[in-house]
Amino acid sequence: MGGPAAEDVSRLMGSFRQGDQQAAKKLVDLLYTELRRIAVRQMRRERADHTWQPTVLVHELYLELIKIRALKPGQDAASEKEAFLKLAAHLMKRLLIHHSRPLYRRVERVPLDSTAASGKEGGQELAEIDEALSRLAAVNPRLRSVVELKVFEGLTGEEIAQRLGCGPATVARDWNFARHWLREELQA
Repeated sequence: MGGPAAEDVSRLMGSFRQGDQQAAKKLVDLLYTELRRIAVRQMRRERADHTWQPTVLVHELYLELIKIRALKPGQDAASEKEAFLKLAAHLMKRLLIHHSRPLYRRVERVPLDSTAASGKEGGQELAEIDEALSRLAAVNPRLRSVVELKVFEGLTGEEIAQRLGCGPATVARDWNFARHWLREELQA
């Protein structure tokens, strides 16, 4: 059995872009399997005793989606599903970051001299990383996409190439550049 029809996704995305909360629910229902797959990838990067499971992350995503009032109009029907999945992955990443912020206050304190810590609190460090990713997107939006897909979704180079519509060699070059660029930015 195939996935959801592109026309259904396109129609629902049109309604969702207009602020229809029921369309958000229907999109989550229609694409639940793919959303859960993204959540599983993102949860793989989290600590083993994380309080959330992939299903919880998808449910939290839904609660975020219904808060969205409107989005920019889409391009074409074929790209609407990809646009929704990208938005979902981005929101999941944000949810995990937001969920982790209070946890930094509960971790065991380690003396500064035994770590290579930057001297910043976890929430501040996450905010700086997000700002650096925004500056990277100003250089080239695809660079940020490569970083997010690799780090937050756990995709391979080939999966990223397929998602972004480019070759694996391009993804490898983008990843190498972005990794070095971010290291320089975050050390500055």
